[in-house]
Amino acid sequence: MAEIKLSEMRDLTRIERIGAHSHIRGLGLDSALEARSSSEGMVGQTSARRAAGVIVKMVQEGKIAGRAVLLAGQPGTGKTAIAMGMAKSLGQETPFAMLAGSELFSLEMSKTEALMQAFRKAIGVRIKEETEVIEGEVVEIQIDRPAVAGAASKTGKLTLKTTEMETVYDLGAKMIEALGKEKVQSGDVIAIDKASGKITKLGRSFSRSRDYDAMGPQTKFVQCPDGELQKRKEVVHCVTLHEIDVINSRTQGFLALFTGDTGEIRAEVREQIDTKVAEWREEGKAEIVPGVLFIDEVHMLDIECFSFLNRALENDMAPILVVATNRGITSIRGTNYKSPHGIPIDFLDRLLIISTQPYTGDDIRKILDIRCQEEDVEMSEDAKILLTKIGEDTSLRYAINLITSAALACQKRKGKIVEMEDISRVYELFYDVKRSTQYLMEYQSQYMFSEVPAEEGDEDEANAMVS
Repeated sequence: MAEIKLSEMRDLTRIERIGAHSHIRGLGLDSALEARSSSEGMVGQTSARRAAGVIVKMVQEGKIAGRAVLLAGQPGTGKTAIAMGMAKSLGQETPFAMLAGSELFSLEMSKTEALMQAFRKAIGVRIKEETEVIEGEVVEIQIDRPAVAGAASKTGKLTLKTTEMETVYDLGAKMIEALGKEKVQSGDVIAIDKASGKITKLGRSFSRSRDYDAMGPQTKFVQCPDGELQKRKEVVHCVTLHEIDVINSRTQGFLALFTGDTGEIRAEVREQIDTKVAEWREEGKAEIVPGVLFIDEVHMLDIECFSFLNRALENDMAPILVVATNRGITSIRGTNYKSPHGIPIDFLDRLLIISTQPYTGDDIRKILDIRCQEEDVEMSEDAKILLTKIGEDTSLRYAINLITSAALACQKRKGKIVEMEDISRVYELFYDVKRSTQYLMEYQSQYMFSEVPAEEGDEDEANAMVS
């Protein structure tokens, strides 16, 4: 039974890991910000990726803030993939918040409050403080275990050294547990925060570089620290303004971050926090890190939200706003006016617009290759050619969805490599939009509440509806 449970856990982990954009590792640019044809999971869209790379570079160098970028293109042309690539390229230090336009209308708070919280999530504060740490190379760890279980708590001694001195420290039960959790052993270079007792393993000492048994592929070697064991070091904490808001507006403090339901935060609390952060900036204790807020389906926002965004972007501490839409000229939500992308002209004027183009046949083939590798599916050359043709005739998303279905069909016939017959089988089982619409036009009289009159040119109407 234990083996079955383990296999189930592995399968669940695999399912969680594979997502629509889990293959994206970055924007696939070289050092000169030129787009490689296929790199870091990104294929094609060279012009759009170059433009996104310039934005990322300016964000990293702190040369851009309070600006807005629009990713505009047809469905399935990689807009969300480019946004994900930007997030990966920015790294962990730069805040990146993601939001779908439709989410604002399903939350138990006002639309402007939800947008404000999203803005604050995308603004980081890098707080600097000095703390006392003990830093040295572990010479020896001695742990005295009681002879009778439960008779007394464990005690021990830890010997640390630098290039100039060596000291023995007494260990309590909590420190012994922390050392065990970090898997600290003789030869490791560690840092102990005196205030919190947190242990950080910095690496392995160069003097132990020949201990091959204690090495792994991720082993990092560092020099033995010099000077005194106890020293003052500057520690940098990175938090978002929203996290500070939540901690200061809830009675349970930082535990409110884990409850999920943050609710609305009063404007007075935010004003006090902004004043305090401004003081820290003047004293050199903190610096603002403008991040990126990505809003997908931006056409779903109404005129109130666009008015709020217009004002919010003029704030001193505004992040980079990246929005995406697949709409053409359409009505602005909440009004009777039509506008490009369903965005008001005054807000559209603020945007740097990056356009995405439909993928070519070669691009579709490369993306399908990457997705097959990501989903761990072996596919024959003929099957890939057929799937690419399907992707060109229907859509890239439909072709990607057929990969897993074809793999299951292959398993059903006890095969190991997905062949053309598997692709054909699932193509017949699952309709794409065009075939589904044609079917509806043909049998519309048998459906309830059909509003399209039956005529001879049904097929032409179906194609017009899809396009």
